[in-house]
Amino acid sequence: METAFFDGDLEMPHIDAPDKIVIPKGMVPFSQREQDTAHENFVCFYENDIKFRELLTHTEKFVDDLKRFPGIITPDCSLYIDAPLVVQLINIYLNRTIGYYLKQQGLHVIPNIRWGDERTYTTEIFRDKAAFLGVDKHSIVSIGTYGQIKSAESKRVFRDGLIAMLDELEPETVLVYGAMPKSIFGGLEARTRFIQYPDWTSSKKN
Repeated sequence: METAFFDGDLEMPHIDAPDKIVIPKGMVPFSQREQDTAHENFVCFYENDIKFRELLTHTEKFVDDLKRFPGIITPDCSLYIDAPLVVQLINIYLNRTIGYYLKQQGLHVIPNIRWGDERTYTTEIFRDKAAFLGVDKHSIVSIGTYGQIKSAESKRVFRDGLIAMLDELEPETVLVYGAMPKSIFGGLEARTRFIQYPDWTSSKKN
């Protein structure tokens, strides 16, 4: 990380936008990547954190393995809205750190954007919106709704954070892993190009 550029007062590692926008053919969760025998999908981390815990602690061990695939979505470390703020910030930091390192190793990296409670996507506490630090504007990002929008409160926070992300990053393309209910995405379709991917379990049933 010695050569990394850090964003904002929180000094989040910065992941440079890819040279060109590449749209994944599909997404395969890290723990299921061996099922993608053709190695044609991007590896994502929209699953329980324990399934990719070793990648977070020993990232270098997985570089060659991940290079078999066209690219990766950065780790979706859980940001529970009832978790202490420091835990939410640490998981944003892990997302950027792993993404920066893998990009330095030559992988095609698309940042996953994940926010927790209002403190992570507003300036209520910090001068910067922590959830969006370390990511270039006007490029491509990924988000996951899978397992994240079960309650009325989680849906409200997800929509509010999504609007804040669109305001802050103004992405050209937003990849969406999971459902896109109108209660969350309604009225936002004209603000960017959304591309939806079914979750891996559902896609294998079709």
